[in-house]
Amino acid sequence: MRLAYSLGSLLSINEIVECSRIISDYNPDSIWIPETWGMENFSMLATVSQIAKNSKIGSSILNIYSRTPSLIAMGAVTIDTLSGGRLILGLGTSSEPIIQDWHGLEFNSPVQRMRECIDIIKLVTSGNPVDYSGKFFKLKNFTLLIKPQRKNIPIYMAAVNKKMVDLCWEIADGTIFYLRPLTELKSTIQKMQRNRKIEVASQFITCMSEDEEKAVNRAKRTLAFYISVGKIYRNFLANNGFKNETENIYEEYKKTGLTSNYKLVTDAMLEALVIYGTPEDCRKRLQRFVDAGVTLPIIQFNPIDSVIESCELLVSTLSDGKT
Repeated sequence: MRLAYSLGSLLSINEIVECSRIISDYNPDSIWIPETWGMENFSMLATVSQIAKNSKIGSSILNIYSRTPSLIAMGAVTIDTLSGGRLILGLGTSSEPIIQDWHGLEFNSPVQRMRECIDIIKLVTSGNPVDYSGKFFKLKNFTLLIKPQRKNIPIYMAAVNKKMVDLCWEIADGTIFYLRPLTELKSTIQKMQRNRKIEVASQFITCMSEDEEKAVNRAKRTLAFYISVGKIYRNFLANNGFKNETENIYEEYKKTGLTSNYKLVTDAMLEALVIYGTPEDCRKRLQRFVDAGVTLPIIQFNPIDSVIESCELLVSTLSDGKT
Protein backbone atom coordinates (compact mmCIF):
# COMPACT_ATOMS: atom_id res chain seq x y z
CA MET A 1 0.00 0.00 0.00
CA ARG A 2 1.25 3.47 -0.90
CA LEU A 3 1.33 5.53 2.25
CA ALA A 4 2.21 9.08 3.25
CA TYR A 5 2.69 10.79 6.59
CA SER A 6 1.88 14.32 7.73
CA LEU A 7 3.81 15.80 10.65
CA GLY A 8 1.34 18.17 12.24
CA SER A 9 1.65 21.74 13.36
CA LEU A 10 1.71 20.94 17.07
CA LEU A 11 5.05 19.16 16.77
CA SER A 12 8.20 21.15 17.46
CA ILE A 13 10.83 21.66 14.79
CA ASN A 14 13.11 19.14 16.50
CA GLU A 15 10.28 16.61 16.73
CA ILE A 16 9.56 16.96 13.02
CA VAL A 17 13.25 16.36 12.29
CA GLU A 18 13.37 13.26 14.48
CA CYS A 19 10.07 11.88 13.18
CA SER A 20 11.22 12.45 9.60
CA ARG A 21 14.25 10.29 10.32
CA ILE A 22 12.07 7.53 11.72
CA ILE A 23 9.57 7.68 8.85
CA SER A 24 12.25 7.81 6.15
CA ASP A 25 13.59 4.42 7.30
CA TYR A 26 10.33 2.92 6.05
CA ASN A 27 10.52 4.62 2.64
CA PRO A 28 6.98 6.04 2.47
CA ASP A 29 5.56 7.51 -0.70
CA SER A 30 5.79 11.01 0.76
CA ILE A 31 6.19 13.13 3.89
CA TRP A 32 3.93 16.17 4.19
CA ILE A 33 4.54 19.31 6.22
CA PRO A 34 1.67 21.69 7.09
CA GLU A 35 1.73 25.46 7.36
CA THR A 36 -0.78 27.08 9.69
CA TRP A 37 0.49 29.69 12.15
CA GLY A 38 3.71 28.05 13.31
CA MET A 39 6.56 26.87 11.13
CA GLU A 40 7.19 28.36 7.71
CA ASN A 41 6.64 25.67 5.12
CA PHE A 42 9.39 25.99 2.52
CA SER A 43 12.18 26.05 5.10
CA MET A 44 10.79 22.92 6.76
CA LEU A 45 10.40 21.16 3.41
CA ALA A 46 14.02 21.96 2.62
CA THR A 47 15.06 20.47 5.95
CA VAL A 48 12.99 17.31 5.56
CA SER A 49 14.18 16.83 1.97
CA GLN A 50 17.74 16.42 3.26
CA ILE A 51 16.66 13.82 5.83
CA ALA A 52 14.28 11.75 3.71
CA LYS A 53 16.38 11.14 0.61
CA ASN A 54 14.00 8.93 -1.36
CA SER A 55 10.44 9.90 -0.47
CA LYS A 56 8.53 12.72 -2.08
CA ILE A 57 7.87 15.77 0.10
CA GLY A 58 4.65 17.73 0.11
CA SER A 59 3.24 21.01 1.37
CA SER A 60 -0.04 20.40 3.11
CA ILE A 61 -0.98 23.08 2.59
CA LEU A 62 0.32 26.43 1.40
CA ASN A 63 -2.43 29.02 1.34
CA ILE A 64 -2.78 31.07 -1.84
CA TYR A 65 -3.26 34.44 -0.14
CA SER A 66 -0.17 35.13 1.96
CA ARG A 67 2.29 34.60 -0.92
CA THR A 68 1.99 35.75 -4.51
CA PRO A 69 1.77 33.04 -7.17
CA SER A 70 5.22 34.06 -8.43
CA LEU A 71 6.71 33.66 -4.96
CA ILE A 72 5.02 30.28 -4.50
CA ALA A 73 6.49 29.20 -7.83
CA MET A 74 9.95 30.44 -6.84
CA GLY A 75 9.77 28.53 -3.56
CA ALA A 76 8.49 25.42 -5.29
CA VAL A 77 11.28 25.45 -7.87
CA THR A 78 13.86 26.00 -5.12
CA ILE A 79 12.61 23.07 -3.03
CA ASP A 80 12.20 20.86 -6.08
CA THR A 81 15.82 21.55 -6.99
CA LEU A 82 17.10 20.94 -3.46
CA SER A 83 15.19 17.64 -3.29
CA GLY A 84 16.17 16.42 -6.74
CA GLY A 85 12.67 16.69 -8.19
CA ARG A 86 10.60 15.27 -5.31
CA LEU A 87 8.22 18.09 -4.42
CA ILE A 88 4.43 17.87 -4.46
CA LEU A 89 3.00 21.37 -4.18
CA GLY A 90 -0.13 21.26 -2.03
CA LEU A 91 -2.23 24.41 -2.25
CA GLY A 92 -5.37 25.56 -0.46
CA THR A 93 -7.31 28.65 0.47
CA SER A 94 -6.98 28.30 4.25
CA SER A 95 -9.81 30.13 6.06
CA GLU A 96 -11.23 33.60 6.55
CA PRO A 97 -9.99 34.04 10.15
CA ILE A 98 -6.42 33.08 9.26
CA ILE A 99 -6.23 35.15 6.09
CA GLN A 100 -8.07 38.24 7.32
CA ASP A 101 -7.30 38.32 11.05
CA TRP A 102 -3.75 36.96 11.07
CA HIS A 103 -2.40 37.93 7.66
CA GLY A 104 -4.42 41.13 7.30
CA LEU A 105 -5.58 40.27 3.79
CA GLU A 106 -8.98 40.06 2.12
CA PHE A 107 -10.44 36.58 1.83
CA ASN A 108 -12.42 36.80 -1.40
CA SER A 109 -13.27 34.75 -4.50
CA PRO A 110 -11.28 31.68 -3.43
CA VAL A 111 -12.15 29.55 -6.48
CA GLN A 112 -11.15 32.18 -9.05
CA ARG A 113 -8.05 33.07 -7.09
CA MET A 114 -7.04 29.41 -6.96
CA ARG A 115 -7.50 29.07 -10.71
CA GLU A 116 -5.31 32.10 -11.41
CA CYS A 117 -2.65 31.00 -8.91
CA ILE A 118 -2.31 27.58 -10.45
CA ASP A 119 -2.26 29.06 -13.97
CA ILE A 120 0.60 31.38 -13.02
CA ILE A 121 2.56 28.78 -11.05
CA LYS A 122 2.46 26.40 -14.02
CA LEU A 123 3.62 29.17 -16.36
CA VAL A 124 6.45 30.28 -14.08
CA THR A 125 7.74 26.78 -13.37
CA SER A 126 7.85 26.06 -17.09
CA GLY A 127 10.84 28.41 -17.21
CA ASN A 128 9.37 30.51 -20.01
CA PRO A 129 8.65 34.27 -19.87
CA VAL A 130 5.27 34.98 -18.30
CA ASP A 131 2.71 37.58 -19.29
CA TYR A 132 -0.61 37.13 -17.55
CA SER A 133 -3.77 39.14 -17.09
CA GLY A 134 -6.42 37.91 -14.69
CA LYS A 135 -8.95 39.27 -12.24
CA PHE A 136 -6.50 39.25 -9.35
CA PHE A 137 -3.05 39.05 -10.91
CA LYS A 138 -1.36 40.80 -13.79
CA LEU A 139 2.21 39.80 -14.65
CA LYS A 140 4.44 41.30 -17.28
CA ASN A 141 7.68 39.84 -18.55
CA PHE A 142 8.42 37.63 -15.52
CA THR A 143 11.10 34.97 -15.98
CA LEU A 144 12.84 32.83 -13.38
CA LEU A 145 16.59 33.39 -13.03
CA ILE A 146 17.14 29.72 -12.20
CA LYS A 147 16.40 26.73 -14.37
CA PRO A 148 13.65 24.52 -12.89
CA GLN A 149 14.56 20.94 -12.04
CA ARG A 150 11.24 19.95 -13.64
CA LYS A 151 8.91 22.00 -15.80
CA ASN A 152 5.86 20.29 -14.33
CA ILE A 153 5.83 20.16 -10.55
CA PRO A 154 2.75 18.20 -9.39
CA ILE A 155 0.09 20.43 -7.85
CA TYR A 156 -2.48 18.98 -5.45
CA MET A 157 -5.44 21.05 -4.30
CA ALA A 158 -7.11 21.00 -0.91
CA ALA A 159 -10.83 20.95 -1.69
CA VAL A 160 -13.89 20.85 0.52
CA ASN A 161 -16.96 22.25 -1.21
CA LYS A 162 -18.25 21.35 -4.68
CA LYS A 163 -16.88 24.30 -6.67
CA MET A 164 -13.37 23.71 -5.40
CA VAL A 165 -13.66 19.95 -5.92
CA ASP A 166 -14.78 20.57 -9.52
CA LEU A 167 -11.84 22.93 -10.10
CA CYS A 168 -9.45 20.41 -8.62
CA TRP A 169 -10.48 17.72 -11.10
CA GLU A 170 -10.29 20.28 -13.90
CA ILE A 171 -6.78 21.69 -13.39
CA ALA A 172 -4.86 19.89 -10.61
CA ASP A 173 -2.76 16.74 -10.56
CA GLY A 174 -4.28 15.55 -7.31
CA THR A 175 -6.56 16.46 -4.47
CA ILE A 176 -5.99 16.63 -0.72
CA PHE A 177 -9.22 15.78 1.06
CA TYR A 178 -9.74 16.14 4.81
CA LEU A 179 -12.59 15.34 7.21
CA ARG A 180 -14.95 13.84 4.66
CA PRO A 181 -17.26 11.12 6.05
CA LEU A 182 -16.48 7.70 4.62
CA THR A 183 -19.70 7.29 2.63
CA GLU A 184 -19.51 10.82 1.20
CA LEU A 185 -15.83 10.36 0.41
CA LYS A 186 -16.50 7.16 -1.53
CA SER A 187 -19.39 8.73 -3.46
CA THR A 188 -17.40 11.84 -4.40
CA ILE A 189 -14.36 9.88 -5.52
CA GLN A 190 -16.42 7.55 -7.70
CA LYS A 191 -18.25 10.47 -9.30
CA MET A 192 -15.22 12.66 -9.92
CA GLN A 193 -12.85 9.95 -11.11
CA ARG A 194 -15.26 9.20 -13.94
CA ASN A 195 -14.50 12.68 -15.30
CA ARG A 196 -10.71 12.48 -15.14
CA LYS A 197 -8.47 10.24 -13.05
CA ILE A 198 -6.17 12.10 -10.71
CA GLU A 199 -4.36 11.24 -7.48
CA VAL A 200 -6.84 11.13 -4.62
CA ALA A 201 -4.84 11.97 -1.54
CA SER A 202 -6.76 12.28 1.69
CA GLN A 203 -5.38 13.19 5.08
CA PHE A 204 -6.69 11.35 8.11
CA ILE A 205 -6.44 12.21 11.78
CA THR A 206 -4.63 9.16 13.14
CA CYS A 207 -4.35 8.31 16.82
CA MET A 208 -2.73 4.97 17.68
CA SER A 209 -1.93 3.46 21.05
CA GLU A 210 -1.79 0.06 22.68
CA ASP A 211 -4.15 1.69 25.18
CA GLU A 212 -7.41 1.99 23.25
CA GLU A 213 -8.90 4.52 25.67
CA LYS A 214 -5.98 6.90 25.17
CA ALA A 215 -6.34 6.62 21.39
CA VAL A 216 -10.08 7.32 21.51
CA ASN A 217 -9.58 10.29 23.82
CA ARG A 218 -6.88 11.82 21.59
CA ALA A 219 -8.98 11.25 18.46
CA LYS A 220 -12.01 12.96 20.02
CA ARG A 221 -9.95 15.94 21.19
CA THR A 222 -8.35 16.41 17.79
CA LEU A 223 -11.62 16.13 15.89
CA ALA A 224 -13.35 18.49 18.33
CA PHE A 225 -10.60 21.06 17.76
CA TYR A 226 -11.13 21.15 13.98
CA ILE A 227 -14.89 21.29 14.33
CA SER A 228 -14.62 24.11 16.86
CA VAL A 229 -12.19 26.40 15.02
CA GLY A 230 -12.76 25.35 11.41
CA LYS A 231 -16.02 26.82 10.14
CA ILE A 232 -15.67 25.26 6.69
CA TYR A 233 -15.26 21.76 8.16
CA ARG A 234 -18.03 22.34 10.68
CA ASN A 235 -20.47 23.38 7.97
CA PHE A 236 -19.43 20.57 5.65
CA LEU A 237 -19.93 17.95 8.33
CA ALA A 238 -23.25 19.50 9.33
CA ASN A 239 -24.41 19.15 5.72
CA ASN A 240 -23.20 15.56 5.53
CA GLY A 241 -24.87 13.74 8.38
CA PHE A 242 -23.54 15.36 11.53
CA LYS A 243 -25.66 18.49 12.01
CA ASN A 244 -26.67 17.88 15.62
CA GLU A 245 -23.22 16.70 16.64
CA THR A 246 -21.37 19.67 15.17
CA GLU A 247 -23.86 22.14 16.69
CA ASN A 248 -23.46 20.56 20.12
CA ILE A 249 -19.67 20.54 19.90
CA TYR A 250 -19.53 24.15 18.74
CA GLU A 251 -22.00 25.44 21.32
CA GLU A 252 -20.00 23.80 24.09
CA TYR A 253 -16.82 25.29 22.64
CA LYS A 254 -18.33 28.78 22.85
CA LYS A 255 -19.14 28.19 26.52
CA THR A 256 -16.08 26.37 27.83
CA GLY A 257 -13.48 26.29 25.06
CA LEU A 258 -11.79 22.99 24.29
CA THR A 259 -11.81 21.69 27.85
CA SER A 260 -14.77 19.32 27.56
CA ASN A 261 -16.49 19.60 24.18
CA TYR A 262 -14.54 16.60 22.88
CA LYS A 263 -16.83 14.44 25.00
CA LEU A 264 -19.64 15.29 22.56
CA VAL A 265 -17.80 13.67 19.64
CA THR A 266 -19.75 10.51 18.91
CA ASP A 267 -18.49 7.06 18.02
CA ALA A 268 -20.24 7.42 14.65
CA MET A 269 -18.17 10.53 13.88
CA LEU A 270 -14.94 8.75 14.74
CA GLU A 271 -15.85 5.76 12.60
CA ALA A 272 -16.67 7.96 9.60
CA LEU A 273 -13.72 10.32 9.79
CA VAL A 274 -10.75 9.09 11.80
CA ILE A 275 -8.17 6.30 12.02
CA TYR A 276 -7.84 5.45 15.70
CA GLY A 277 -7.42 2.74 18.29
CA THR A 278 -4.97 -0.08 18.79
CA PRO A 279 -2.47 -0.94 16.03
CA GLU A 280 -4.80 -3.64 14.70
CA ASP A 281 -7.79 -1.30 14.81
CA CYS A 282 -5.88 1.35 12.86
CA ARG A 283 -4.84 -1.08 10.15
CA LYS A 284 -8.48 -2.09 9.62
CA ARG A 285 -9.77 1.48 9.63
CA LEU A 286 -7.10 2.62 7.19
CA GLN A 287 -8.09 -0.16 4.78
CA ARG A 288 -11.71 1.06 4.72
CA PHE A 289 -10.61 4.44 3.38
CA VAL A 290 -8.39 2.83 0.77
CA ASP A 291 -11.30 0.62 -0.29
CA ALA A 292 -13.37 3.81 -0.68
CA GLY A 293 -11.04 4.96 -3.46
CA VAL A 294 -8.31 6.95 -1.71
CA THR A 295 -5.16 6.33 -3.76
CA LEU A 296 -2.78 8.03 -1.32
CA PRO A 297 -3.79 8.02 2.36
CA ILE A 298 -1.88 10.66 4.30
CA ILE A 299 -1.53 9.67 7.94
CA GLN A 300 -1.76 12.76 10.15
CA PHE A 301 0.43 11.87 13.12
CA ASN A 302 -1.14 12.74 16.47
CA PRO A 303 1.25 11.52 19.16
CA ILE A 304 0.10 9.93 22.38
CA ASP A 305 2.51 10.20 25.34
CA SER A 306 6.10 10.03 24.00
CA VAL A 307 6.31 11.62 20.54
CA ILE A 308 9.18 9.42 19.37
CA GLU A 309 7.78 6.15 20.71
CA SER A 310 4.35 7.02 19.33
CA CYS A 311 5.85 7.76 15.91
CA GLU A 312 7.78 4.48 15.87
CA LEU A 313 4.66 2.51 16.79
CA LEU A 314 2.57 4.23 14.13
CA VAL A 315 5.01 3.88 11.26
CA SER A 316 6.13 0.34 12.06
CA THR A 317 2.48 -0.74 12.27
CA LEU A 318 1.21 0.80 9.03
CA SER A 319 4.28 0.59 6.79
CA ASP A 320 5.44 -2.51 4.94
CA GLY A 321 8.77 -2.58 6.74
CA LYS A 322 12.14 -0.87 6.92
CA THR A 323 14.18 -0.47 3.76
